[in-house]
Amino acid sequence: MAFEGLSEKLSAAFRKLRSKGKLTQDDVKSAMKEVRMALLEADVNYKVAKGFTAKVTERAVGADVMESLTPGQMVIKIVNEELTELMGSEESKIKFASKPPTIIMMCGLQGSGKTTHSAKLAKMYKKQGHRPLLAACDVYRPAAIEQLKVVGGQAGAPVFEMGQGDPIEIAKNAVSRAKDYGNDIVILDTAGRLHIDEKLMNELKEIKQEVKPDEILLVVDSMTGQDAVNVAKSFDELLDITGVILTKLDGDTRGGAALSVKAVTGKPIKFAGIGEKLDDLEVFHPDRMASRILGMGDVLTLIEDAENRLDQKKAEEMARKFQQNKFDMNDLYEQLSQIKKMGSVKNILSKIPGIGNQVKEMDFDDRQLDRIAAIISSMTKKEREDPSIINPSRKRRIAAGSGMKPEDVNRLMKQYEQMRKFMKSMNSRGKDGKRKRLPGLGGIPFGAMPGMGRPPKK
Repeated sequence: MAFEGLSEKLSAAFRKLRSKGKLTQDDVKSAMKEVRMALLEADVNYKVAKGFTAKVTERAVGADVMESLTPGQMVIKIVNEELTELMGSEESKIKFASKPPTIIMMCGLQGSGKTTHSAKLAKMYKKQGHRPLLAACDVYRPAAIEQLKVVGGQAGAPVFEMGQGDPIEIAKNAVSRAKDYGNDIVILDTAGRLHIDEKLMNELKEIKQEVKPDEILLVVDSMTGQDAVNVAKSFDELLDITGVILTKLDGDTRGGAALSVKAVTGKPIKFAGIGEKLDDLEVFHPDRMASRILGMGDVLTLIEDAENRLDQKKAEEMARKFQQNKFDMNDLYEQLSQIKKMGSVKNILSKIPGIGNQVKEMDFDDRQLDRIAAIISSMTKKEREDPSIINPSRKRRIAAGSGMKPEDVNRLMKQYEQMRKFMKSMNSRGKDGKRKRLPGLGGIPFGAMPGMGRPPKK
């Protein structure tokens, strides 16, 4: 996950502060030295890291913090606030035109994920009731137009193209087409290059001058760290971009780009790409990202993901089955499908408060969900409805059909029984007459799912 290394190092620095009953200026300065080193190792711009720790130190050595009953927590609170400020304070929304269509011009280097994220944006806005039109303005890269057609089809958005024509004319005609056919958003997928060159920039400036986009979004690969910041600075100086889309924030990125872009360019991060699927695009919330970096989780985003991606009717039906203790293998299969819609298990768990910094140590594997699904798919309808009939010979057949071993089937059966017992105990009534249920996906806690892992033992 993004920021994993940074989160671990910050946690180590703050652990020392929490252990002290009273802080001295030397304690704070020592901790901030560790924080600065952690930021630099995360590829944060040197001036940004230095300025950040200076601001935190100035606030942290104040009387209110030093005389606090929990000075360590006060310092963490200040770091959280300053991290949020560093990344833009609050969510930066897309500026919609007063008279449609709203024109969003996408730009960036080749390989940054510009075409895919054009489709991601289209899908996001289509879900919100808009009618986006994608325009294929990249006429140089082989198969770029075809790629946009494919991802546009997956997003459910039409694609306007004129073959290997003039990109400026294509952009103009796409806007005219949108006006004629009632598309209220036009997303221009412009050409990228392997590096910034004069021809690329002149073409982009001409498109900007001709169609006057409401938003110019730069797509940058967060895995490139400081290079991403340098690219953002160059594009901003020539095009005056309005915002940034950071891609691959689900990968093992150090996080330097996310923490430096706003400070260096003055332009906000508006969206974050968190996976390869077209649904894997989040509005960038600086306060929520700061909480994730500090291992505090991100419950609001987790709830939004669940609301946007899960079938609420199925979740309610599942919850009723759990309450009635009528949970079978079909329900387990459905539950696995629902979880996979929300992305990787690691990403889900990283947003749960108290678990963030422990995710790396947890015993789980995303592929385990696929293995479980394969085993269940190899069962007959009767076996899925009544797993108690699965005897040794049936287990061998199921294992062979799913490409697994009989012990894998045994493990799943054991986990299934544990889940049934767990749900039965949680649905029993306590002394107050209330059910002892825990929240989770469709009524079942995350940790009770096979393959979801458990927090490490203390």
